[in-house]
Amino acid sequence: MTQGPETPDHPERPKAPEPSGVDLARVALRAAKEQARARGNAAQQKKQARRGGLRSGARADGRDPLPLGAAINRLITERGWEAPAAVGGVMGRWPQMVGPDVALHCEPQKYDEDARVLTVQCDSTAWATQLRLLAPQLVARLNADLGQGTVKVIKVLGPGGPNRRYGPLRAPGSTGPGDTYG
Repeated sequence: MTQGPETPDHPERPKAPEPSGVDLARVALRAAKEQARARGNAAQQKKQARRGGLRSGARADGRDPLPLGAAINRLITERGWEAPAAVGGVMGRWPQMVGPDVALHCEPQKYDEDARVLTVQCDSTAWATQLRLLAPQLVARLNADLGQGTVKVIKVLGPGGPNRRYGPLRAPGSTGPGDTYG
């Protein structure tokens, strides 16, 4: 069965029109531009390699100066310091987080990122006890502000005792006058 001219059973498919002179010129121009761009990029890379790397130019790149806040945010993100920076911000906003009365008597000391423990020093045993009772609500408030699981435990420290170093001479291993009575 050979196909002859168009019949009602076998219509001939319309052929795509051959590109005309204008279309051919556009295709040739596009190809020439791509080749020129590729040659220009290769020449630019050779020139940069001879000069010893990138140089400053009119277009923005990663070496341009940044505002201080943007530079710090970039550094925090690159180094993975988001959680410690957020906790540091909470330490700065401690009075707003816990209220002025508690902030007057209890002060955050440090944050252990690995254990996710916030250590707080209180100026009296009464305030230490009060903060221990408030710790679950405070952990929930901190995690709501910082992200779930950022702080697991608040370690509350009572007031530190006075320095027990009396006199210029001491026995080795002595803890002060308290070690003779007990």
